[in-house]
Amino acid sequence: MKRDPSSTRLPALPLQPISQDVLHEKYLKPGETSEADLMRRVARALAGVEAEPLRVQWEQRFFDNLQAGAIGAGRIMSAAGTPLEATLINCFVQPVGDSIQGRDDEGFPGIYEALREAAETMRRGGGVGYDFSRIRPRGADVKATASLASGPCSYMDVFDHSCSTVESAGARRGAQMGVLRMDHPDVLEFITAKRTPGRWNNFNVSVAVGDDFMRALQGGEDWALVHKAKPGAALLAQGAHLREDGAWVYRTLPAQQLWDTVMKSAYDFAEPGILFVDTMNRDNNLRYAEKITATNPCGEQPLPPYGCCDLGPIVLPRFVRHAFGFGGTADFDFEGFAAATAVQVRALDNVLALTHWPLPQQDAESRSKRRIGVGFTGLGNALAMLRLRYDRPEGRDMAARIARTMRDAAYAASVELAKEKGAFPLFDAAKYLETGTFASRLDEPLKEQIRRHGIRNSHLLSIAPTGTVSLAFADNASNGIEPPFSWTYKRRKRAAEGGTTEYVVEDHAWRLFRSLGGDTAKLPAWFVSALQMPAADHLAMMEAVQPFIDSAISKTVNVPADYPYADFQGLYLEAWRAGLKGLATYRPNEILGAVLTTDEAKPEVERRQADPMRAMIESRPKGQLPAVVEKVEYWTQQGRQTLYIVVSFLPVAGGRERAIEFFMPVGQSGESQQWITSSMRMLSLAARGGFLERALADMRKVAWDRGPVRLGTHARPDGTPVPMWHDSEVAAIAYAIQNIIARRNGEPVAQLVTPSAPAATEPATMAGAKCPECGAHAMIRKDGCDFCTQCGHVGACG
Repeated sequence: MKRDPSSTRLPALPLQPISQDVLHEKYLKPGETSEADLMRRVARALAGVEAEPLRVQWEQRFFDNLQAGAIGAGRIMSAAGTPLEATLINCFVQPVGDSIQGRDDEGFPGIYEALREAAETMRRGGGVGYDFSRIRPRGADVKATASLASGPCSYMDVFDHSCSTVESAGARRGAQMGVLRMDHPDVLEFITAKRTPGRWNNFNVSVAVGDDFMRALQGGEDWALVHKAKPGAALLAQGAHLREDGAWVYRTLPAQQLWDTVMKSAYDFAEPGILFVDTMNRDNNLRYAEKITATNPCGEQPLPPYGCCDLGPIVLPRFVRHAFGFGGTADFDFEGFAAATAVQVRALDNVLALTHWPLPQQDAESRSKRRIGVGFTGLGNALAMLRLRYDRPEGRDMAARIARTMRDAAYAASVELAKEKGAFPLFDAAKYLETGTFASRLDEPLKEQIRRHGIRNSHLLSIAPTGTVSLAFADNASNGIEPPFSWTYKRRKRAAEGGTTEYVVEDHAWRLFRSLGGDTAKLPAWFVSALQMPAADHLAMMEAVQPFIDSAISKTVNVPADYPYADFQGLYLEAWRAGLKGLATYRPNEILGAVLTTDEAKPEVERRQADPMRAMIESRPKGQLPAVVEKVEYWTQQGRQTLYIVVSFLPVAGGRERAIEFFMPVGQSGESQQWITSSMRMLSLAARGGFLERALADMRKVAWDRGPVRLGTHARPDGTPVPMWHDSEVAAIAYAIQNIIARRNGEPVAQLVTPSAPAATEPATMAGAKCPECGAHAMIRKDGCDFCTQCGHVGACG
């Protein structure tokens, strides 16, 4: 795409110091000294997936488009064309099933398998969103282990601490989104969890709200909290019951009461966000092939399991001619913008072939649908440069026209790409265009082209936050769809070698206006910042643009500290009525940190003090810690097994010691080493996250099909010791670790037995069911009662 530089009449602004430093630290690679060098690298990499005769041509076109303002998201600009085995995809959604390991009865990965997949994804540079709603609620019956479930919130602790420990490619910490359905029995715990200091620091959280809840809310009705998992006996005694549709009702409460809990938390803590999942699925071009229950961490991409967001924003201020009216009438180059959008579609489609996929499931999901997300950034600045106020109808009309142009150009380009390279494999014209989908609202000539030729990409549009990409490549243009937050501000940045550097950061439009001779002391009315406009105008901009975006919009609605609570609730109701796919708000206050300070007294909000034995520890304390080394011997079908475990302790208040690190020394042989090492790492994460007891308890429940494992003893009623049996090596080692910790704290422990007779090296064949007391498979029916022939335990009679 060629554009006449003189048509824009914009001066070449020198890079701001903050932009120079971000560009060098995050994006330039060895041998690169300029933005042009970087863009040449990216263009060459994107063109590398084209057919050989076309590569030179497309490298130049991609390079020209990058320079014109059609850039890639951060992962693309950082890693494309480098030997780094990092993903070029910013964000994913990963499934989490209702089992500890393996896969649940619906085929979703168990919790610790999902944790492994997420860790690999974050290690490669991707952020992850999850729907935790499949996990059975706290207090639900776990039939396989005759125990009660701990609920999804306890497992989110594990994911949170894993995220804080895993350093992702490019040396940034991963981002996560946790979602729970509004009808999940643990939703109240989920909503209020982040009120505990330090909990879920690496999560954004949102509740998935359906139309049925909103109707119940408007009708003043009760709302049932339900799950398919059967409640435990205590919950059944409290009134939990089976509904006609097969779901278990754990509790019923007024919909307004639940909504108030959500709203008060959002009002005081800016979370949870709201996802209108029925709107997402109703509007989805692929509603015939997938169900969406979660989004990526910033919310602009509703995605199915293993779905990804392949993003590339276009810098809107680059397409404003005669900015602010200097040198002519300010206008927007719609023709140039449409051409840039078309090339951007091809570039992002090529990213799908170029990227390293952390998991094969992500690759397969992407190949079948070829989702991409062309977007824009700098809308607030572009409107000011066009002499339009962001918070007025004329500003919203222009934004809608820009979004519509982007939509039509992107869909037309994807049809052309389908002619050349083929439609996405799951394309079905009748279903893709059926009434109600986003694609069904396209103009009829474009729909006819889709029917005839198909379309290369199932989804094409997404408006994401742009963060450091805006700083590095757009002179700090306003972020995404947002208005500018302030015209100038100071930013302190920590240096790698220690210390901090303070920068003065200037808004691009403000800076450009000054360079053109404008008086920044008396800014025109079209310079309006996020905090200068009513919340309703933030929402109105989303309403104007969302109809032209097939995914969603990442935007924060800012409200002042004194914003009335009733009006605050009204924003969410209006968002639902307007067909938005979600909403996130920010109200400055003493808890979150005030952007604007006031002297008004603020209501006290519940804060919990963290137990020092369970408070989150961000990283391992430096220096040597007191530790113990234990030799553990146990017996499997293969005979005696021996390993050594090191447990490190951290002194805490009250003279206690807290286990925070687990380690298996190197050099130990055997096929079990890999999973034991993995388990030690997992336990270290759990220990520093404050949920070690739950992790060990879960390990005690793990079973395998290789026969029981013997470790420790259990005393019969007459005091005679008998061997204790475990369902797996995992369970046995967890038991040994529990004893190590108990001994360190001076608590009663079970006796670990080391039989000396050679015959004891092979466990005896067990006849009967598993004993809940000693673990031996020796429960028989004796005198009308369940009786363990090993330890003498008497169970149910009748």
